[in-house]
Amino acid sequence: MTTQKKVTPYKDSTLNKKEQVEQMFDTISNKYDNLNRVISLGTDLKWRRKVLQMAKNHTPDSILDVATGTGDLAIEFAKHITAKKIIGFDLSEGMLSMARKKVNNTVLQAKVDFIKGDGEAMPFEDNSFDVITVSFGVRNFENLEKGLSEILRVLKKGGLFIILETSVPKKFPFKQGYHLYSKNILPLVGTLFSKDKVAYNYLSESASVFPYGEALNNILRKTGFIEVQHKPQTFGVATIYSATK
Repeated sequence: MTTQKKVTPYKDSTLNKKEQVEQMFDTISNKYDNLNRVISLGTDLKWRRKVLQMAKNHTPDSILDVATGTGDLAIEFAKHITAKKIIGFDLSEGMLSMARKKVNNTVLQAKVDFIKGDGEAMPFEDNSFDVITVSFGVRNFENLEKGLSEILRVLKKGGLFIILETSVPKKFPFKQGYHLYSKNILPLVGTLFSKDKVAYNYLSESASVFPYGEALNNILRKTGFIEVQHKPQTFGVATIYSATK
C-alpha cells in the first residue's frame, strides 16, 4: 500500500493543512472561477454537466455539495433539479461569499443554502442526503478517509455519492502531453495569477500526488462505500467516481 504524500499550500506555515487550505481559498476566492477555466481549458464545465446529469437521474429530494467553492455546481443543481433541500458546504468564507453573490436577489436564493463548515465534521444528522457531490475538493481534506467517512455518515442508504477530481492520463500520447502541459504550460498560467503563486503551486502539486482510478476506488471501498465505479474524462485528466451506501 502506498502512502499518499502530504502536500500543503504554505510550506513554512505552522498552521495545519485544513487551516492553510481555508486561508488559501479565502485569498484566491475572487479569482477562483477564472483560474479553474484557464487551468482546465474550459473543460471543467463539461465535466460538471455530467455530474449534474448523474445527480438529476437519481431524482433526489436533498443534495449536499461538499467543498462547493464559489457554488457553481450547487447553483446548477438549484436551476435544474427540483429538490427540497440543496446545500453548498465549504471551509472558506471567502469562497462562500462569492457563491452567495451569484444567487443574491434571484429566484435561486430560496433554493440553495451556502453553509460554512468542516467537511471532516459536518453539522448534519446521519442519513440526511440523497445525493452528495465533491468537485475538486477531496484532495484538500486533511484526512481523506475521515472526510469520506463523514460523507458516508450523512448519505442516505441507497444514496449516490459523486466525486469529480483531477487524475493523470495513462496512455500514450496523452500521458506525455499531460506532463508537457503541467510542467511547461501551467507555469505560464501561474504567472497570470502571480499574486497567487502559492495557490497555483498547491493546486498543481496536490493534483499530481493524489490517488486516482482504482487507488481511490479502493479507499472508497475501505471507507464503506459500495457499487464503486470510475470513468476517466478527457483522456484521463479528470475522473468521475460514483458510489452508493
